[in-house]
Amino acid sequence: MGIHYKNSKGPWHTFGNHVLQPMKIGPVILSNRVFLAPMAGITDYPFRCLAKSCGAGLVVSEMIASQALIRNSARSLRMVSTAEKEFPLAVQISGSDPCVMTEAARINESLGAAIIDINMGCPQRKIVKTGAGANLMRDEVLAGRIIESIVKAVGIPVTVKIRLGWDHKSINAAGLAKIAQNSGASLVTVHGRTRSRMFSGKADWSAIREVKESVSIPVIANGDIKSPKDAGLCIEISNADGMMVGRGALGRPWLFDQILHFLETGKDKRPPGLEEQYAIMMRHFEHIVDFYGLPVGLRLSRKHLTWYTKGLHGSALLRKSLNNANLVDEVRGLLECFYEALLTKQASAEPPVYEDYA
Repeated sequence: MGIHYKNSKGPWHTFGNHVLQPMKIGPVILSNRVFLAPMAGITDYPFRCLAKSCGAGLVVSEMIASQALIRNSARSLRMVSTAEKEFPLAVQISGSDPCVMTEAARINESLGAAIIDINMGCPQRKIVKTGAGANLMRDEVLAGRIIESIVKAVGIPVTVKIRLGWDHKSINAAGLAKIAQNSGASLVTVHGRTRSRMFSGKADWSAIREVKESVSIPVIANGDIKSPKDAGLCIEISNADGMMVGRGALGRPWLFDQILHFLETGKDKRPPGLEEQYAIMMRHFEHIVDFYGLPVGLRLSRKHLTWYTKGLHGSALLRKSLNNANLVDEVRGLLECFYEALLTKQASAEPPVYEDYA
């Protein structure tokens, strides 16, 4: 059953069915087409495991600098050390040197990556000033060389993540998608903003439709998918083959399950109740601490705990307390007291409403 959405033009029509269908990227078969977007410092092993358990059809690693990886950076190697056991994992690499990126792709393949994703969309200044990320969209010849070199060097699928262009005067996503296709890429993901827009304003899903119509390889839509209805509307407007969810899932990993339910039934699925949210959050927290050890795990967990509790009564005070906590048991105690107080007050209330994530 697909969902029915009445758009501003009036007629009812069905869409979303294809997102629920399996997708094949080369030899890799995915259960559905709702993916977790790569986010630096966020989509690490614990978060990817959680997103998969909540229904994500594919998860993508944090962006890994190619130069650091081939230099055997311990941090970079750790970021992909779990690739084999979490198959299928797409590993995203960044850089601007075809030779270096190709070698990084080979290394990731040897470590168990199922897919290599090339970052050509990161808008951050520290990335683009090196010629990497979204800056590659300004040099289509170089971009094509990088894709072609990696495709020839590895035996796993290669995908590319781009933006609409550098700025509104240089929209070239459709052209770059054609180059990616001609260079052997298996799929292109498009974030519906230009680099100059960073994350401001609204993602332009209609511009993604133009990319979809220009190529025959799958196109995945990305940007501003913060709710199940956003997901449905994004697919309707973009006609994309699937979607990639990023910031909307921060502190709300169950969003994947909600999106899949909405696309299948046309009905909203309430978020988990406070008690279940607490259990999910604690499972995530314990996994972070176990994976990284102390004190790193405790430090890295704070942002996630802040996202889980955002919008809940007293969360600002809790955040201050968490930032000053230096012991795992202290953090556990703060969270337990915080949620126990909420559950006492809201035993029979509706699940809390979360603010939109920017």
